Amino acid sequence: MTPEDVWRKIVVKEQNYRHSKSLMQKHPSIEPRMRTILLDWLIEVSEEYTLHRQTFYLAQDYFDRFMLTQTNVDKNILQLIGITCLFIASKMEEAYPPKLAQMAYITAETYYEEEILQMELIILKALGWNLCPETAISCLKLYFQLASMNTNSDLLEPQFPQDVYVQMTRLLDLCILHINSLDFQYRVLAASVLSHFVEQETVEKVSGLSKDATQPCVNWMAPFVETVGLLGRAAVREFSSVKTEDKHNIQTHTDYMSMLVSVLRTFNLIICLKMSLFAT
Repeated sequence: MTPEDVWRKIVVKEQNYRHSKSLMQKHPSIEPRMRTILLDWLIEVSEEYTLHRQTFYLAQDYFDRFMLTQTNVDKNILQLIGITCLFIASKMEEAYPPKLAQMAYITAETYYEEEILQMELIILKALGWNLCPETAISCLKLYFQLASMNTNSDLLEPQFPQDVYVQMTRLLDLCILHINSLDFQYRVLAASVLSHFVEQETVEKVSGLSKDATQPCVNWMAPFVETVGLLGRAAVREFSSVKTEDKHNIQTHTDYMSMLVSVLRTFNLIICLKMSLFAT
């Protein structure tokens, strides 16, 4: 598979799987912070059940696309929608997905198994059973794999260093929790993350995206990069039930909420600086 093949595959899928932050306009009682809190919790659940990163990102995609199809969703059922999205995603991605009872239990038994099953059907119908998007994490993994490959290497065999990949995923996790991440296509988000770890020429080659195409996202991402950088390197987590070659693919959680507070402070500082410039 060449970078051109990867690019065409992702572009075709993006045409069938639409996401937009305009979803918030359809739900007056729901604030962007509620989405952030929900997704942060789903990351925690994913780590608790040693689910793969792709499972969480599928759940995030299902949630955002589902909310785009609905109007006036009550904020009190966001957790039900979120855990159901993760339940569906785990059945799509995991060899041994958590059982329905485990999903109900992790909500502190706020929701019963039957309620999750009922919501599952509602979500599946709303999404038209379209459950196989290219997520931001799948794009990032493909790009990094292509960027790390030798001429004669097999695309199916991991070529990239796990520790570097984990640094990338922490940045992407932090970004995806912010509602404005939905301003960008997943492939642009992934390429923008990659641009902070490899040369721009390589990013353009593996993603099919020019610097002009990614620059708005790169600029938006700057405060996230700064915040992540202040925390030092993330370690590759050890999981007793996970093989060494797969441990970097397991979704892990850190204190993303505190990190986002730092990001928002930087955003506010930038806005204040811009206002002062205009005032002068």
